Formats: sequence, structure tokens, C-alpha cells
Amino acid sequence: MSDPIRDVERRKPGTTFTASEARDAAVKRQLEAERNAFEAKTARLRALRLAKEEADRALQLKMAAAEPAKAPRKKAAKH
Repeated sequence: MSDPIRDVERRKPGTTFTASEARDAAVKRQLEAERNAFEAKTARLRALRLAKEEADRALQLKMAAAEPAKAPRKKAAKH
């Protein structure tokens, strides 16, 4: 015997398209959510990288200021 629910779906025009459209919409929502999560992760990692670079640059300036200036070396005369 045939399934009565499938028979009703077969008689209604467009039910198969609405089901596939619903699946398409669900896939699009999932892709959008994944893209948003990826963009948020990328922005967070970029901010961390920029903060680290700025901290490294500040440390480098501090270290350079703390070092005494070296006098240029004189070249030895060749005989």
C-alpha cells in the first residue's frame, strides 16, 4: 500500500519545491553563521596580533633607550 502522506504531497503542487527551498534556506543560514563566526575569529586574532606588535615595538623602544650609545669604532690602519 502507498503512504497516505506522500499521496497528499504528490497531489499538492509545489510541495516538493517548498521542501527544497526550506533546505536551501537552512543551508544558507548555516553558511552565513559559519562566515560570521570566521570573520569574528579573524578580527579577534588580528586585534591580538596588532596588540602584540605594539607591545613588542614599545619594548624595543624602551630597550633602545636604556642602552648606552656606542661610539663608532675607528678603523685600524693597515700597514
